[in-house]
Amino acid sequence: MAIARRRIDLAEGRAALAAWQAAVGQETAPGTPPSRTVLATAVRYSLEELTARAPGNSVEVRVPPFGVTQCVEGPRHTRGTPPNVIECDAATWLELVTGRLAWSAAVDAGRVAASGLRADLSELLPLP
Repeated sequence: MAIARRRIDLAEGRAALAAWQAAVGQETAPGTPPSRTVLATAVRYSLEELTARAPGNSVEVRVPPFGVTQCVEGPRHTRGTPPNVIECDAATWLELVTGRLAWSAAVDAGRVAASGLRADLSELLPLP
């Protein structure tokens, strides 16, 4: 299966993710929150990473307004609402990607909406 061409440069994506981590890692002395550009780049980069590590079309991951991807091997979805959908905000997504938040805790807290039999990314997150 061919992997879609990346839109985010790897170095730029890693830098954006590191900038986000540095900004949120300052709980005791909050700094300036990351810019919308940094946030968008970090989300898009991490969605591309997820797709590269788990190619497929059976699960749709939505992080509005920044990005959406299809991943995980299985039945291909072609029309209408996909049967396996995961949706969350950007902060939650990046917390999952970086290991600051566990999948089960995010789902239990209602921070992630996950529907469908394959809508479980606990084996894929955090991204190494």
